[in-house]
Amino acid sequence: MSALEPRDDIDAPPLAAEAPVAVESGGVLGRTYRALSVGIVSVVFLIAFEATAVGTAMPVAARELHGIPLYAFAFSAYFTTSLFAMVLSGQWADRRGPLGPLAAGISAFAAGLLLCGTAGTMWIFVAGRAVQGLGGGLVIVALYVVISRAYPKRLQPSILAAFAASWVIPSVVGPLAAGSVTEHLGWRWVFTGIPVLVVFPLALALPAIRRRASGPADPSAPVEPYDRRRILLALGISLGAALLQYAGQERNWFALLPTAVGVALLVPAVRGLLPPGTGRAARGLPSVVLLRGVAAGSFIAAESFVPLMLVTQRGLSPTMAGLSLAAGGGTWALGSYVQSRPRLEPYRERLMVGGMVLVAAAIAAAPSVLIDSVPVWTVAVAWAFGCFGMGVVIASTSVLLLKLSAPEEAGANSAALQISDGLSNVLLLAAGGAAFAALGGGAVGAVHEAAEAGAAGSHPGAFAVVFLPMAGVALVGAWVAARVRTKA
Repeated sequence: MSALEPRDDIDAPPLAAEAPVAVESGGVLGRTYRALSVGIVSVVFLIAFEATAVGTAMPVAARELHGIPLYAFAFSAYFTTSLFAMVLSGQWADRRGPLGPLAAGISAFAAGLLLCGTAGTMWIFVAGRAVQGLGGGLVIVALYVVISRAYPKRLQPSILAAFAASWVIPSVVGPLAAGSVTEHLGWRWVFTGIPVLVVFPLALALPAIRRRASGPADPSAPVEPYDRRRILLALGISLGAALLQYAGQERNWFALLPTAVGVALLVPAVRGLLPPGTGRAARGLPSVVLLRGVAAGSFIAAESFVPLMLVTQRGLSPTMAGLSLAAGGGTWALGSYVQSRPRLEPYRERLMVGGMVLVAAAIAAAPSVLIDSVPVWTVAVAWAFGCFGMGVVIASTSVLLLKLSAPEEAGANSAALQISDGLSNVLLLAAGGAAFAALGGGAVGAVHEAAEAGAAGSHPGAFAVVFLPMAGVALVGAWVAARVRTKA
């Protein structure tokens, strides 16, 4: 997801540069890469299943824990802690290889799920989501380092497309399974049951990574010490984001103090961790990093409120609310596949601009279902198009990063891209959550029973004020997408 100048010297894995080309022949499922590909795609499958299942169960969990006002916080807590974990993972992977952060991340991810599933209050639930974020941040950066080291450049778009494809089954099965479990057994089983899926990725991925991508990128070079400054900046960015979230929930004069402290921590940390020029969308690497954040933040902030809107305003069951987004998994994978076609490489910038326009249109169309005469399936259709655009944009930013990063830079560059992704999620979720609560969103849970009985919820404006600004942010992303090339 980074953008310097293309490098030909990363076509082969660093530890096997002298291997004959014939040995490296075949695709990502050829004999050379099969075990590794299946293993790391299984890890992504696990994360995808968690995301779709948890999104379906979250409205019920928040209501039963009397935590509707903290609904957005339950999502953004994940991204807040992942910001710190991403920087740590990047340095850990660059110095010692991706195996350690990947194993630790999967373990923390499972522990966070168990904490959520046993939570007695909404704040403990939020803490569980924060532990999940630590695990997710470690895992996602480590996976990009694995790809940069273990796969030749020609196969990297294909394995990234496989990552997107691994969301298809969870997108369809996850909402159905989570909705059924939530309705018949209770929402807690959705969280406590998912950790069972950790066993297969650990058993398959870790040995394959140990064989092909373990250790530092250059075993002969001295191991550099950890950059304590970057780690402190990462801690500052997480604490600053957390304080801004808290202030957004309070909405009183006392919130000005945590707001000021949060900004004071956040601004220098962002400047130190993201490439120079990111804030002004400088061409090349800065725009690629910025685009990732704009795309992910606007889309995730909007998507997080879709199930809650459908359950409380249109009276859908958790299962049906989750299934309204199911088609998006398939179209996301399709978008990722489209961008991976070699003949479309010269048109990547145009594809990304078009993808962001689709995302903006989907977000803007979603709140139309707040009007009773608009069919509920409108959300499903709109989200299918939006997910296609996201598939194009997210996979393209990943391809650009890996294509333009040296192996020893992959961890730091991946961390920068993921920080942009996670920080944008946190800030836009916090802003959306504050606006939602300010317009009466905290009372949505109180009218849920009326919605189930067929009456419309009484706070449609609280949802509209989330979706419409996010559509505007996505449109800004279309402009940023036009600046990802290093030359005009």
